[in-house]
Amino acid sequence: MKIFSTIRETRAACRRARGKLGLVPTMGALHEGHLSLVRAAKKRCGTVAVSIFVNPTQFGPTEDLAKYPRTFERDCQLLKKEGVAMVFAPSAEEMYPKGEVTWVKVEGLSDRLDGRSRKGHFYGVTTVVSKLFHIVEPDVAFFGQKDAAQLAIIRRMVQDLNMPVEIVACPIVREPDGLAMSSRNAYLSADERKRALALRRSLLRVEEAFAAGERDAAKLVAAATTVFAEEPQVRLDYFEVVDPETLEPVEKITGRTLCAVAAYVGSTRLIDNVVLGPIGEKA
Repeated sequence: MKIFSTIRETRAACRRARGKLGLVPTMGALHEGHLSLVRAAKKRCGTVAVSIFVNPTQFGPTEDLAKYPRTFERDCQLLKKEGVAMVFAPSAEEMYPKGEVTWVKVEGLSDRLDGRSRKGHFYGVTTVVSKLFHIVEPDVAFFGQKDAAQLAIIRRMVQDLNMPVEIVACPIVREPDGLAMSSRNAYLSADERKRALALRRSLLRVEEAFAAGERDAAKLVAAATTVFAEEPQVRLDYFEVVDPETLEPVEKITGRTLCAVAAYVGSTRLIDNVVLGPIGEKA
């Protein structure tokens, strides 16, 4: 496995890649969710590249950039075992040279769900992902369904800018108790870890109501929020029922619909979601 830190050497190596080239963008602190993306990429592509870059432009001034977990050596060991061909691990200075003024913005979508709570977050995401696509030039890029808003925004960016890359969404990977895997789970105390299951319980309650025939979005949201009333130490940021492509709220579920939740457990912000289908089953 080759490890590169510069754009020049990464671009040259990627252009020499054999077969389809798959990219898995990450911020490191890898867990089984990330590795599931790598395995999906291995099945689809002859060469797999993984980026490890804690992107400063997607963190707000009061967010956790400084303490975000960084486990580079361990990450590389895991990726080597999975048969990854190359890792791109640039510095912030390499990705954002002094004086750079260009941003990639997906208007509208970037201000919904997490974008409403984290102003400017998705501008940082789309800018860095656009850069990665231009540097690596992958045929296919793999993202986790847990970041559903990010997935919708990246899909729209690729469509609007005619980028020649296929976006593949991979299922959420969960802990045995149902908590969605996240690098930020490492911040949780033992007590907070138990309370964090409120996010999953809220989605399960919505699934139960949906399976029983409920299609009214407001009633589904009301069912979900009762979970947080039962767990007052978990602060709900949002629970929304939206179109999975436009992230616009829906009133009635008539097709594939995203139910997305974000909440603070202590000082740690976690997200989760489920996609519901039109006929009483998860899509």
